[in-house]
Amino acid sequence: MLYGALETGGTKMVCAVGNENGEILEQISIPTLTPEETMPEIIRWFSDKQIAALGIACFGPIDLHRDSPTYGYITSTPKLAWANYPIVRVMQEALHVPVGFDTDVNGSLLGEMTWGCAKGLTDAIYITIGTGIGGGVMTNGKLLHGMLHPELGHMMLAKHPDDPYKGKCPYHGTCFEGLAAGPAIEERWGKSGNELQNRPEVWELESWYIAQALSVYILTLSPQKIILGGGVMHQESLFPLIRKQTLHILNGYLHTQELQDIDNYIVPASLNDNQGIMGCIKLAMDELAQQ
Repeated sequence: MLYGALETGGTKMVCAVGNENGEILEQISIPTLTPEETMPEIIRWFSDKQIAALGIACFGPIDLHRDSPTYGYITSTPKLAWANYPIVRVMQEALHVPVGFDTDVNGSLLGEMTWGCAKGLTDAIYITIGTGIGGGVMTNGKLLHGMLHPELGHMMLAKHPDDPYKGKCPYHGTCFEGLAAGPAIEERWGKSGNELQNRPEVWELESWYIAQALSVYILTLSPQKIILGGGVMHQESLFPLIRKQTLHILNGYLHTQELQDIDNYIVPASLNDNQGIMGCIKLAMDELAQQ
């Protein structure tokens, strides 16, 4: 049986077909323009693939409440052309298959928990740190939605005493995303992260903010594993700095096996940047099973 996967992003839409083992058999990227330009191309690509169901992992905010009149919509997104767009209904009507739907970061987390480094766990979080910062949460074996869905990137952080930067987020200034996402690094230091690899002070400060956020997630969500993905986290020197700083902030308050083995607790994504697409395949499988 074949399953369709659609991972939506601000610059590209990744479409794929895979099987129940999470194997990606075919894949294509389509530029993210307006819905009128992009969606017909997506529909055309999937139309002859004979998929049994489709999974969509979508940028947000999105409506995940099945009893809502706007379930399956992209809602108040800053990508204005896509605001209030009924992406689930459009794909259902075009392909006549069940459609699973969740946030992009929940999709990546689901991929890691099904086939990746968090397989077999019930509680984990996935944080992507790149152009923005977002987070997916699984608790007691279920993806967390709640009132809307987690927006872990917009948690307010304490400023480092030596950091004069005002913050990049247009809503909150000095939230996690405003202080530590890729555009904040570039604006603060005047160069992109790729050009700052040999500046240890850049990554010391970055790890300070990331560890502060992770400490709050540890204390509130009690995950069994924390997975960090996204373009900023390709700077591999960050991982030991983040682990050390997280333990420093927690200051011995928690005594768990996971924290004693922190190298295997705060980890990079493990599926070669395919975790989102693989999560979409799992969303499709789960949606078909509910029919």
